[in-house]
Amino acid sequence: MRTPTPHALLSLTVNGDRHVVAAAPHHSLLEVLRYDLGLTGTKQGCDKGDCGACTVLIDGEPVLACCTLAATVRPGAQITTIEGLAGPAGRLDPVQEAFDRCGALQCGFCQPGMMLSARALLNRDAAPSDTAIREALGGNLCRCTGYTQIFEAVKLAAALARGESGASIDPTPPAEGYTVLGARHRKADGHGKATGAAVYTDDFNPPRMLHAKILRSPHAHARIVRIDTSRAAALPGVFAVLTGEALPRTYGVIPWTEDETALAIDRVRFVGEEVAAVAAVDEETANAALRLIDVEYEPLPPVLTPEAALAPGAPELFPGRRGGNLTKHVRLDFGDVDAALSNADALVEGEYFFEGTAHAPIEPHCAIAEYDARGLLTLHSATQIPHYVHRTLAKTLDLPSERVRVVQPALGGAFGGKSDPFGHEIVAAKLAMMTGRPVKILLTREETFYTHRGRHPMQMHMRLAANAEGRLTGLDSKILIDGGAYSSFGLVTSYYSGQLLTAPTGFETYRFDASRAFTNKPPCGPKRGHGSVQPRFAFEIQLDKMAEKLGLDPIELRRRNDVGPDTTTVNGQRITSNGFLECLRVVEQASGWRERRGKLGFGRGLGVAGSCYISGTAYPVYPNEMPQSGVQVRLDRSGRAHVMCGASDIGQGSDSMLAYIVAEELGLRPDDIRVTSSDTDLSPVDLGAYSSRVTFMAGNACREAASALSTLVREAVASKLEVPGREVACTPGRWFWLGDPTRGMDTREAFVLAEAAHGTLGATGGYRTDKTLGGPYRGGTIGASPAYSFTAHVAEVAVDVETGFVNVKKIWAAHDCGFALNPMIVEGQIAGSVYMGWAEAVMEEHAFAYGGPNPGLLRGPNLLDYRIPTTVEAPEIECHIVQSIDPNGPYGAKEAGEGPLHPVLPAIANAIYDAVGVRLDRLPFHPWRVREALRAAGRMGGR
Repeated sequence: MRTPTPHALLSLTVNGDRHVVAAAPHHSLLEVLRYDLGLTGTKQGCDKGDCGACTVLIDGEPVLACCTLAATVRPGAQITTIEGLAGPAGRLDPVQEAFDRCGALQCGFCQPGMMLSARALLNRDAAPSDTAIREALGGNLCRCTGYTQIFEAVKLAAALARGESGASIDPTPPAEGYTVLGARHRKADGHGKATGAAVYTDDFNPPRMLHAKILRSPHAHARIVRIDTSRAAALPGVFAVLTGEALPRTYGVIPWTEDETALAIDRVRFVGEEVAAVAAVDEETANAALRLIDVEYEPLPPVLTPEAALAPGAPELFPGRRGGNLTKHVRLDFGDVDAALSNADALVEGEYFFEGTAHAPIEPHCAIAEYDARGLLTLHSATQIPHYVHRTLAKTLDLPSERVRVVQPALGGAFGGKSDPFGHEIVAAKLAMMTGRPVKILLTREETFYTHRGRHPMQMHMRLAANAEGRLTGLDSKILIDGGAYSSFGLVTSYYSGQLLTAPTGFETYRFDASRAFTNKPPCGPKRGHGSVQPRFAFEIQLDKMAEKLGLDPIELRRRNDVGPDTTTVNGQRITSNGFLECLRVVEQASGWRERRGKLGFGRGLGVAGSCYISGTAYPVYPNEMPQSGVQVRLDRSGRAHVMCGASDIGQGSDSMLAYIVAEELGLRPDDIRVTSSDTDLSPVDLGAYSSRVTFMAGNACREAASALSTLVREAVASKLEVPGREVACTPGRWFWLGDPTRGMDTREAFVLAEAAHGTLGATGGYRTDKTLGGPYRGGTIGASPAYSFTAHVAEVAVDVETGFVNVKKIWAAHDCGFALNPMIVEGQIAGSVYMGWAEAVMEEHAFAYGGPNPGLLRGPNLLDYRIPTTVEAPEIECHIVQSIDPNGPYGAKEAGEGPLHPVLPAIANAIYDAVGVRLDRLPFHPWRVREALRAAGRMGGR
């Protein structure tokens, strides 16, 4: 029988208030703040002091609350959390104001700790240098921003604190022809994230809540012979024990490849796979119960590489499955590729490898389920696809869909890593049904790494042909994809690895041959720029090799082969607007390309690359005739509006985007609008935040609804003013006659008139994709999009030939987003994408043990060993917005959240070649790998 841990009374002064708390001696300050005092602004991201999200101030100094025992805090010490940073009457601290104003609050999960570190810096240095800012924030990881806007925020906060007259926090003017759009507005959720008021999934702690933990497989591949849960079930404090037999229904995000169960039933297929679960009165009891579950395994030979998985006689992960370990094979030919290769004036052939990487959002996965007496299931989950989770729960739990509700609270980063339905969501729901009590499952950082769904490792072989004039005549691409243990989005990944490569640089003929294999590793899925980042890396290096072979400038080669606007690619994808040539011009000029490339001296170089990406997929994951995105807008006679949409704001600012559109159409200020999103009971269906679909699709739906209401209001105002409706316009706070702007009324009065004339004011909008998009062949709709964004980067690197260390000094990024609805948010998305791609190039690696006693074991599943960049390493990122104005986007807008990631990796590779004359065709560019390449080329001592 488990003996309860004795508690002691602690006296803590937090945010100026004295608290007496009964806490166990081993409880951290983080646990006491969050669970005893309810101060959830302090976040739990790693449990090991790696991420800094739990930073608080003790007597003005930053301290990691997760590594500080609450009992060791000196009585009388002044503890400050993010909730206590604001001044009297809720007046924001200059740091909070600046973070909000500069767009430094994206997902917001890491920012409470970041802001407190910034406040500690400014307390001791009123005018910190750039170096001091980077060093002071070095213990706080951010995965969204790329740190650029954070640096700007700290500088602005310092200026505000010093009372400098030039320090402005007012929004910039809107774009020409608009009253709201194009201005640098604050985000709709910025204030809540700045003050710690934003509520994330783990911040919910309903009464009578149980804590659940999951037992995971220690084997990469094994048969489950027997599971005995009797000892665990008998432990006092345990309310339920669950095994896979209770959840036999398979599921998956794509209907044709449903091969997962919430808990393993007959065999496990990767280290860390879910085997059993326990719900108990607290986490300690749940963990103790896991240790009492007896599982007998029969180890099976694992296959850990796609080559091994597809070899004759390889052990099968799904015995009897048609195709064996081959998940998907795609081969598509467009034109006579072999003839183009045979007749080429220049031919470049290369072998490339892209290592798998993890999303590593600072917020771990978390789900809380409640099942009430009426049989209604509610799940709060850190997901970016509430609609698909809703469908999965109904299916796997055999519940009518109307008895299921899924709510996505504030989300602490995702990047594609939360775009699958997950086993822990189903398990939490099932345990809530079994116990009749709320059940929470919060994954540890290690579990989050094993849950994975990150970037697929890819082995790529490419042959590129061109004529003497530099026209590309053919590309032959063969790709082998490591999919991990389950299908996930693998069917789409297999197509994306080829379909999204045909622009912005075009070629006359094309073949791609892609094979995805099951392996005994955690399943891979979509990560920012899904499926196309890897082949883009290879292709853009191929382009540089071709430019060298033809004696052309790499930018000139790309110019000569630009597909242009209003065209169709070789594989049938329709291009509308295209700002790629302008992107090239901007980065060429900004970086001093012509004057500096090849002239910086040995060890220093410049590289260029380009790309394009989709603005949403043309078709939903499961076929249906309904809108992909729906929006409802309701006007209130008080002069406000309420927007309801199923789209998921994962930090990219989609809630804010909806508010800006409604404000533009209806004579409102963005602050006058409330947005309810990502609640399947309250919001119309939206398919989620993936494939950069939200601005284009939800934005168009929102404009449709707001425009319909605008017409009603305009008619009412015109009738009152006795003028034609076409002569009535609005600006934030006012509706008026264009012929005499002094004749008009405030927005509140306009809404009252409209409601009196038309009744309750509400309208809906929906987005449906053009059914003609895509090529007329099997798989031709995969990769088809209503619009494509375009990007060009130049990277500058310094390579230390002694150590092999690659120092990325600066990246110039120009991105064609169509029309920037809010340039501040667009710049944040560009910088965040560049940062993530740069990190994948130089340091990130989801590495496994391929031999030894634990094959398939993930090496370093934490935020210290899995290296993501800190403020100290981050390069300077210079963002440039190019606006091509797409004819189909809302006000001409296209995507900005994923496309800017693609070019940075090959741009760095090409810059390394310019610097030291060696090609690096395998990622990441670890120092030892660079040194090996230099040694092989005889370049260790210089050119």
